[in-house]
Parts: sequence; C-alpha cells; structure tokens
Amino acid sequence: MIAEFREEIDPIVFAFGALITLGVIAAFFISPSTVENGISSLNDQLLGAFNWALLLIVFLIVLFLLFLIVGPWGGIKLGDEPPEYSFLSFFAMLYSAGFAAGVVFWGPTEALFYYDNPSPLFSGVEGGTAEAMTVAVQQTLFHWALPQLAVFTIMGIAIGYFAYNYEDVPLRVSSALTPILGADNLDGPAAKVVDILAVFATIGGVATSLGFIGSQFVTGLDYQWGINMGDLGILLVVTMMTLLFTTSMVLGVDKGIRRLSNFNMILFVALMLVTFVVGPTLFLVLLGTQAFGGMITEFVSMSLFTGAGPMGGGDASATGWMNAWTVFYWAWALSWSPFAGLFIARISKGRTVREVAFTGIVATSGATIPWFTFVGGTAVWAQHNGIADFGAVMSGEAGAEVSGFILFEALNFTLNLGGASVSLPVGSVLIYAFMILVTTFFVTSADSSTLAVSMMTTGGKAKPSNINRVFWGVVLGMTAAILMILGGSGSANTLQQAAIITGTPFAFVCFLAMVALIRDFGKHYDQVLLQDETVLYGRSDEADSRSGQAAGSDDD
Repeated sequence: MIAEFREEIDPIVFAFGALITLGVIAAFFISPSTVENGISSLNDQLLGAFNWALLLIVFLIVLFLLFLIVGPWGGIKLGDEPPEYSFLSFFAMLYSAGFAAGVVFWGPTEALFYYDNPSPLFSGVEGGTAEAMTVAVQQTLFHWALPQLAVFTIMGIAIGYFAYNYEDVPLRVSSALTPILGADNLDGPAAKVVDILAVFATIGGVATSLGFIGSQFVTGLDYQWGINMGDLGILLVVTMMTLLFTTSMVLGVDKGIRRLSNFNMILFVALMLVTFVVGPTLFLVLLGTQAFGGMITEFVSMSLFTGAGPMGGGDASATGWMNAWTVFYWAWALSWSPFAGLFIARISKGRTVREVAFTGIVATSGATIPWFTFVGGTAVWAQHNGIADFGAVMSGEAGAEVSGFILFEALNFTLNLGGASVSLPVGSVLIYAFMILVTTFFVTSADSSTLAVSMMTTGGKAKPSNINRVFWGVVLGMTAAILMILGGSGSANTLQQAAIITGTPFAFVCFLAMVALIRDFGKHYDQVLLQDETVLYGRSDEADSRSGQAAGSDDD
C-alpha cells in the first residue's frame, strides 16, 4: 500500500499542498490569534481589490452556461462512451457533492437576515415589514440558484471535455486550461501552480463548509439536549464525522458516495415537503412565486450591484453589505470549484455539454429554489407573525446554526377531528431528521471532496489509493475543526474569511477555463459570433488582393 502511494502521487503538488495546509494547522496550535489576525487581514485586502471581479466573472459564466444549454455547442459530448450512472444518480451526486451542505446550513436562516436588513439595492424596503419578506426570499434564491452552481459546472465541463476528448490529458484541474497552457505543458510550472492552488482552495472551501455543518451539529446537541461540547467536543465531533466520511470514501463512488447521495436527496425532499405542508402552505406558494419572479427580472442588477464602493463618494455601507453576502457566497463557491469541477468531470463521462450544463445550473436550481422558499419562507413568516423568535440570531447574539432548531421546534400540525383540534408536535421529529440530514450531507461533501483532492495530488488518477484518501480526509477534518474553534460560538466570520481567501484566486482560473472552452469550441466546431476568418482591424490580404484586381480591370 505504501509503495502504491509513493508511485501514484505527484510529488510537487502533494508536497506543496500538504505543507501549506499542515503549516496553517501547526501555526494554529502555536498561536491561534496570529492565524486569526492573518486570515482577517488577508480577507480585507482581497475584498478591497477584487470584489468587483468576482461579481463580473460569475455573471459572465452564468451567461455562457445558459448559452451552452440552448446554443449549438450543447451537443458536444464528453468522451465517446455511454454515461456510467443513471441521470437521477448523476443529479443526486452532483447536488450532494456540490454545495448541499451549505444549502442545509443556510436554508432556515439566511432569509431572516435579509428580512431584518434588506439589500441596499432595495433602498425603499424597510426591514421587518411585509414587503421585506418577499425581498428576503428573492435575495436568498438569487444567492443559491444559478450563480453558485455555475462556477462548479464550468470547471466540470472544462476538465471533462479536455480530459475525455484529448489524448494524454489527465483528469486534473489544470487540464481545464489545456488550450491556454498547451497540451504539452500540462506537467509544466504553470500547470503545477494551478493544481497546487486547487488543492489549497479545495481544502479551504470544503473545510469552511464542514465547519458550518459541524457547528450546526454541535449547536443542535446543545440546543436540544443541553450537551455543551466545548473546543474538545468540536474536535471529537469532527473526528467522528471524519471517520464516517473516510469509510464512505474508501468504499468508492459507486458503493459509498452514490448510495449516500441518493439517501440524502430522499430525506432532503421529505423534510422540505413536510415543512411546506405544516407551514403556511398557501402563503409559501404566493411568496415563492413573487420572489422567483423578482429574482428573474432583477437578476442583472443583483448580479452586478457593488454600492460603488467607499471611494469616490460611493456607499460604503452598501459595499460592506455586498461583500458580507454576495461576494462571500461567490468566493465560497469558487473555492469549491476545483473540487466540485473535478468530481463533476469524474461522473460526467459520456454526457453532452448541454446535459451537464442543464443539470448543473437548472435541475439543481429546481431543487434549491423550493427548499429556500419553503424552509426560509416559513422561518420569515414565523418571525413576522410571532410564532418563533429568531431575534437573537438576527442580532448576532446567537449563531446562525441555531435557526433550524428554533424553526422546527415551533412547527405543529393541527388536525380537526369532529370539531376537536388535535395538535401534533411534528417539530420534534423534524429536528431529528434535520440532524441526520446535517450529518449525511457532511459525509457526502467530505468524502467526494477528499476523493477530488486525492485525484489532484496523484496527477489525475481516477481511483487513488486508500492511504492517500485517508491522509487528506484527516487534513480536511482538522482544518474544519480549527476554523470552527477560531470562529467561536455564534460567529461564522473566520469561516467566511477563509472561503474568500481561498476562492478569490480561483475566480480567474474559472474565467480562463471558460475562455479555453470558447477558444476550443470555436476552433473545432461551428463559429457562433464571428466567421472563421475575421479581421478585427484593417483589411484582410484577400480583400486587398480583390481590390487590386478590380483596380487593374478598371485601368484596362
């Protein structure tokens, strides 16, 4: 096993990725405050310089994927073999491994923050009003529908296309830039930098998500049963979950990830539908319809809203709001894009570009939009009507992770039996289901991401050795525990900052992956915008030749 591990690893990518991550872990144990201050300082610098770039790049990627769904390039196939998995399993794995852990965490709580403090883009809407309820759900749908999913999908299509359609192109992140780097330079310094950056971004982004989910699990134990874990307890919980996802990962994609992903989706849909039935059903239908319409009609302005920044007389508070929410989400998704893209490429062989793009941004949005409408809308409705009290969460006195437990505890199902009303406390059952969902999504996110990191550090091997997978599983678990401890009880700041630091550089990698696809598709398939030979400035040689011939004939 050790010999197999030594033979398969890419020594440069493995060494740099491991050393950087283990260095941060070691620094935490030596001086936690130094690590925390360093993360905060770097976060501020990246936000100040590149927040606009993240907004613009993600918007362009969404437009390109929508074009792939309806345009002539959609029929291009990733490889020439039939798909390995059924569409439903493909969808479940893509959704569970992509960003479902964040969906579960923010579902019951995000709309509450926008209800209390709406986006400055909607300057005429006051917090805590009936109008703010619709705007809150609209903003949530915008954050969790097309844009976040788009960055995963663009990387998945780029990696899969070049790996399966070119000879001797490995299944790794740098392969997404094959036309730019050159097929002969995929083992060169530039490709190594991209792959090292991918390892670092994946560990930071996935550890952020695992930190959110882990804190939600720990909070649930404290809220429901009064079990206060402390820092040692966080380490124990993360260790337990690390063992779970490592077991699933060692079982492989087919036996482990696929089966657990299918279970996740069943429980996810069941919890969502029960909340819809027990909650204000008709109100949720009306709220969701209006919020969805608002998201569609104002998608461009919501995508590119910056507040104009604090410089030059811009609105500093508006820019601060945008940095804290939209830019954070885009950076978080971008930090996941190398892992999610590699995993999507791994399971997409044999599918068309159109099918992957459609599943990545449309089908997954079809699952995400009802979840945030039903769960988030019910939370806002419960707060607005005094059925549940989320005041401590909205003020920052309690962590966002407690919202789900407050919401489900407040829900009851009333039956009218012959004039007598019987109230069933379904909330208790929902809390148990929620805890199970938190755990299983933690496991599927962690095992698929660990598989992806293992693939990155072996130069693209589709089935890395178990010792490689276990090593990166432990590293991910430790990093998640450290971010949770640094964040402290009721604070997600450190987790958010870590996502921004690791995700911002990958915005430019995703943009280059999109450019690489456009360049290759335009070269080998039909031109869409310009003809094959286009002169952007001056005249072509052929036109000059024709002009000369015409002049000669006139002289005759």
